[in-house]
Amino acid sequence: MNKLSTMTDYALVQLYENGTDEAFDVLLGRYSDTVYAYSLFLMKRTDDAEDILQETFTRAIAAIRSHRYQHTGDFGAWLIRISHNLAIDYARKSAPLILTSQECIKKELLNDPSYIDEGHERCIIEHQNRALLKKMLSYLPLPQQEIINLRFYKNLSYREIAEKKGISINTALGRMRYAIINLRKMMKKHELDLVG
Repeated sequence: MNKLSTMTDYALVQLYENGTDEAFDVLLGRYSDTVYAYSLFLMKRTDDAEDILQETFTRAIAAIRSHRYQHTGDFGAWLIRISHNLAIDYARKSAPLILTSQECIKKELLNDPSYIDEGHERCIIEHQNRALLKKMLSYLPLPQQEIINLRFYKNLSYREIAEKKGISINTALGRMRYAIINLRKMMKKHELDLVG
């Protein structure tokens, strides 16, 4: 039996915080099914639940590695709280816009030139931002470029990426984290918003 598998969650967190990546693999094995089941219960769709699962562990990695994890005695409950908050955020973002009437649409979109001009300008800016983002991606180390490409352009899950690249899920999550950190630094320099 692997010695790590007999350790407490908190001991594994401490090991991972100090650079032992295998410790997080054990935590991932312990809690991924529970977090996934809870996410599926909230989201109802497997794709959404898998996204919540992956983002939950990405945030857990970031919190632990940046020494922001506060030990409260229940690591699993902490992960569930993260996934619950992510599900709420996801639901808010994907809530449909409510339009009052066709008259409202005509008045606001068809008869007001300021909407047209602003939309055209926004389209140009977004196009420029996408071109700049593509250029910034080329400055990332190759493993980080690959993880961005596989996750966001090929829509592979972290589990699929790990299998395809012959790496652990933890390594895949770590590469994504560093890719995002590096992109944020570059975007800050160019005054871009990673989300917007």
